[in-house]
Amino acid sequence: MEQSDERLLDFDKDRLADWNPERAQEALRGDDAAIYRNHLAIAQWIDGWAERLEEDSPLASEAAYQNGYINGIREIAAHLRQTDLLPEGVLLEGN
Repeated sequence: MEQSDERLLDFDKDRLADWNPERAQEALRGDDAAIYRNHLAIAQWIDGWAERLEEDSPLASEAAYQNGYINGIREIAAHLRQTDLLPEGVLLEGN
């Protein structure tokens, strides 16, 4: 099911190190708009996954590992949302 751009952009921007709303809007209008919308949908799914992981109560010895894992997958979601992984994105430049 396709979601509106407003819904895809409905997330906590304060968690992102390099959020730029103008860059996001440009990406939604550009040649890679379909890819960016897909990235935003993937990031939403990652957020849900992270929330489900946080709800599980790990053993104390596993808590540090689980917190690091959750932070790692949230970092991936952030890069997807910041346009970093689009074909011309900062993480893929020169590839």
